[in-house]
Amino acid sequence: MTTATISSVAPERQIGALTRITRVVKLHFANPRILVGLPWMIIGIIFVANLAVWWMIATVSSPTGSAQAMEGFRYSGSAGFIFVYMLIVAIQSMNQTFSFALGLSATRRDYYFGSALTFVGVAAMYTVGFVVFGALERATNGWGLGGSMFTQIWLGNTWYEQAFCTFVALLFFLFVGAVSGAIFVRYRAFGVTLFWCVVALALVAVAVLLTVTRSWDAFGSFFANAGFIGSFAWSLVLTAIAAVAGYFVLRRATPRS
Repeated sequence: MTTATISSVAPERQIGALTRITRVVKLHFANPRILVGLPWMIIGIIFVANLAVWWMIATVSSPTGSAQAMEGFRYSGSAGFIFVYMLIVAIQSMNQTFSFALGLSATRRDYYFGSALTFVGVAAMYTVGFVVFGALERATNGWGLGGSMFTQIWLGNTWYEQAFCTFVALLFFLFVGAVSGAIFVRYRAFGVTLFWCVVALALVAVAVLLTVTRSWDAFGSFFANAGFIGSFAWSLVLTAIAAVAGYFVLRRATPRS
């Protein structure tokens, strides 16, 4: 009888947890301007600005000069803002929804899992968008002007390399944003400032170590040999560390008005 009782209660608890996690996802999208509207709007503005620049180059330059200029746009990183902006998006989303989620009976564990699911979905959404626009860019020879915005060389040469590298890069910035958001929720601005100071010092320490040991060439060769997918795959280690750290930081966070 005890076993039967436990068996009947367990599914209910599981359904309840999934429901709370789903509510957190819906809560994040209650204001779609942060996760969807503003990023796509900025991408659209950058795209229109690039079209204008490409048209001017094609109009005033010789065919050779125009081709060289357009090749340079493959290295411009004109759409790269979206990756850094995802870090800001994650911080904003967690700061705005944490107190509300706990008010809807979500536990901190449910909230963080729901937030993580949201960020994975956001990364997938933008990855699909970049791949689709990248395919259109290739099919139209750079929108008829030879330009490159969604087919940046640093994201790979093929659509599947672009898809993997874009998705992984978005996950990295979103979960670094998630741990930053968790720190902000718990320790406010001072905690976030201290966190990024520590990150900056760690990066400087790594750079100094590579310089002292004369390992920059080996460092570059390692990623060159790994290729686009192999190099970006290493960021998943840092993404996982950030995701786990964010969870433990948020466990003792207190809702604030």
